[in-house]
Amino acid sequence: MSGGKKRILISMHYLEIGGAEMALTGLLNAIDYSKCDVDLFLHSHRGEMMAFVPDEVNLLPEIPAYAQIERPILGVLRDGYFKMAAARCKAKFQTRRYLRRKGVKDSVAGLQFTAAAIIKLLPAINPDVEYDLAISFLQPHNIVRDKVRAKKKACWIHTDYSGVDVNADQEMPVWRAFDYIVSISDDVTRTFLRAFPTLSDKIIQIENILSPAFVRKRAEEFRAELPSGQNGVTLLSIGRFSNAKNYDNVPDICRRIVDAGIPDIKWFIIGYGPDERLIRDRIAAAGMEERVILLGKMINPYPYIKACDIYVQPSRYEGKSVTVREAQILCKPVAVTDYNTSSSQIKDGIDGVIVPMDNQGCAEGIVRLINDKAKQESLVQYLQTHDYGYESEIDKLYGLI
Repeated sequence: MSGGKKRILISMHYLEIGGAEMALTGLLNAIDYSKCDVDLFLHSHRGEMMAFVPDEVNLLPEIPAYAQIERPILGVLRDGYFKMAAARCKAKFQTRRYLRRKGVKDSVAGLQFTAAAIIKLLPAINPDVEYDLAISFLQPHNIVRDKVRAKKKACWIHTDYSGVDVNADQEMPVWRAFDYIVSISDDVTRTFLRAFPTLSDKIIQIENILSPAFVRKRAEEFRAELPSGQNGVTLLSIGRFSNAKNYDNVPDICRRIVDAGIPDIKWFIIGYGPDERLIRDRIAAAGMEERVILLGKMINPYPYIKACDIYVQPSRYEGKSVTVREAQILCKPVAVTDYNTSSSQIKDGIDGVIVPMDNQGCAEGIVRLINDKAKQESLVQYLQTHDYGYESEIDKLYGLI
């Protein structure tokens, strides 16, 4: 990087607890602020992760119109943002109609319907400044495309595009407008290019950056209690209670583990989200109330990772799970389901195990790992001697400018 200090803008929705939010704070903490001045624009100044934004970052003032994008629509109406409420209602209607027409339940198309409906209602972001680089860290990317002045623009992909419906015609103009499209793994790149093959010239890979020192320090802040009985096994999963994470199937998987001869097992889940009622119903239906335990939202899950025996990511699809990397940093045996990008996350049998996606196969794979103490030990030994922070990836960000 030459020509003096560069100026970067990064745009994000908010900093609630989540994988993308953790990835962003990791990126912000890896930047050399003697090289760059960084402005962070959040749609809404909320979320537990705001406490981990470095002091060197300039947090731009909240713009009231942007703060209405993710609020409940009744609250938007109550505060007098009638055009924004109407636009969001229109987008909800368009999304429902699209899902019915396509016959799908999970699609990223709704993000684009919302962005297209609201974009004209939003003012420019810091319009007097032309940035050297503007980054849109999470979809929809229309805001950085249309509301920021910059010499170069980059947007991030965090999603496994094989796991969701994509309206390619709708999204293509947005992706095409950026100078760089940043993918977080080989498999995320591969699945994205299946949907958008003509965008291969714009792709650059930058792994999510995590600080091992930060993770290990926070793991020591308190001692987590995960009671399992004298000879019990504790499993742990962390993530949003949503379709992608597949937690609705955990009670049935756990019941199959018990039936396979592991009676004293507890499976703890840290998280929150729209599927909580469904998950609790499934726990009751499987009779797993004493074994599958929802711990809720936690700003510091690391002592629980440290305390568990095995970390499990039972997802239907992932981009590249931040929590799996955090468990590897803390040297825990990890089991992930065979989602499409799992092989870019885990070297099967070396730094974790990949188990089948179906409930029976998943249960059998976890049981094999529980019973194979030598395999658990070999996984731990490998993790102890390898880097899962990828802090050197920050040099690729400098290369974009």
